Amino acid sequence: MIKILIADDHAVVREGVKRILTDQPRYQFGEAATAEETLSTIRNSDWDILILDLSLPARGGLAVLEELGSLAPKLRTIVYSMHPEDQFGLRVLRAGAVGYLAKERAPEELIQAIEKVTAGGVFVSSTLAESLAAHLKPGADEPRHCRLSSREYTVFEQIAKGQSVSQIAETLCLSVKTVSTYRARILEKMGLTSNADLMRYALNQRLIT
Repeated sequence: MIKILIADDHAVVREGVKRILTDQPRYQFGEAATAEETLSTIRNSDWDILILDLSLPARGGLAVLEELGSLAPKLRTIVYSMHPEDQFGLRVLRAGAVGYLAKERAPEELIQAIEKVTAGGVFVSSTLAESLAAHLKPGADEPRHCRLSSREYTVFEQIAKGQSVSQIAETLCLSVKTVSTYRARILEKMGLTSNADLMRYALNQRLIT
């Protein structure tokens, strides 16, 4: 059996994924709706594959990826997201995922992704493969948000959604001072000067809706 944990905050998406995979008799499913529930479920049981949405409430999917390296290093993670592949694919692969699939892709591609990563491979779509190749070219320009570490990106995303420093600190279990330091680093790395600039950048880059 291949034990698959589906982490998505929308019940209809979790049910949809199970229906896509239901004809595969080797698959056994579990579900989680938040980052904390996902991590708790992984701590309490062994899983082979994690199908992870990036837009989990509060801490988000990238925060989950950050912890999996030490929590469950053998777990194979496929990010299954509404966000554009060209914007997030490279980041999640760097963070430890072994696959990225946009939710708009054909359902059978999800099965292909699971089979490939189960066999030890890395799954990327042809669209993402082209984007990755472009990033490898000498002198290729990289989007400014790609300069951020995973934790910096998590803070950036929360700021872009209109969260205050104190709200972000509470969500991420950090001090206000630490979040303020992250904010300053983010602005410096991205060459921006205010929260409003971060929000405009995120909207223009289709990083938030």
